[in-house]
Amino acid sequence: MAGDRSEIRESGKASFLGKLAGRLMQLWCFTLRFEIEDRCGITRPGAFPGPVIYCLWHNRIFTVPAAWKRACGKDRRAVVLTSASHDGATLAKAIGVFGIGSVRGSSSRRGVAALVGMRKALREGLDVCVTPDGPRGPRYVLQGGMVKLAEASAAPVIPIHVEYPNCWRLKTWDRFAIPKPCSTVRVIFDEALAVPDGLPEDEFESWRRRIEVLMRQGTGETFSDDEVR
Repeated sequence: MAGDRSEIRESGKASFLGKLAGRLMQLWCFTLRFEIEDRCGITRPGAFPGPVIYCLWHNRIFTVPAAWKRACGKDRRAVVLTSASHDGATLAKAIGVFGIGSVRGSSSRRGVAALVGMRKALREGLDVCVTPDGPRGPRYVLQGGMVKLAEASAAPVIPIHVEYPNCWRLKTWDRFAIPKPCSTVRVIFDEALAVPDGLPEDEFESWRRRIEVLMRQGTGETFSDDEVR
C-alpha cells in the first residue's frame, strides 16, 4: 500500500541494536590503523566553506563514521541518508553514536521526502553522505538520486574510497566488508566534483556514469564486461 511505503519504521529493538552496533564500531575502529589521504582539502578548516555531498559504496560504511570523525568531525557536521526500514533505523542509531545525524528514505521508500530532507540539510550547512547503491543494490551501481541532489543544490560531490587490505566479506547483497582487528584501513577523500545545473538527459547520464566509474575504480576490484556498461 502507498501509505505503508511512505512510513518511517522505528522500534525499540532497532534503537537498542543500533546503539549497540555503534559502540561496537567504535571499539572495533579503535584497534585499526587509519591512513587518511585528502585529495580535495576537506580535512583543512575553511577549505570548503559550504556543505558537501560525500559519496561511498554501501559495503564500505563500517569504518567511515570513525574516519570522518577523526579527519573532519571537529570542524564539520553531517547527516547520512538511511532507509526508512527497520534496518535503516538501526543504522541511524549506530551512526548517531559518532555524532552524525540521519535523513530517512531511499529510492524504494520515501524517495521524494528523502531528497527534500537532504536539500534542507544542505541549506542548513550540513554535509550529506549518500551510499548510492543502497539500500538494496545492485552493488556498485550508482543511482541517479545523488546526481539530482548535487545538480539541484550546487554542493560539490566528494567521492570517498575505502581500502581494506585485510578484511572479512559478509554474504550479503553488497558483500559488506569488515576490516580485521588491528589491520590498516586507507580512506581517500577524492577530488571534489561540481555537477552543473540544468543538465539535459544525455549529459545527466554522462555525469552519473562518470561518478560511477570513478567510484568503482576506488574499490580496487575488477568488473566483467557485462558490469562495465
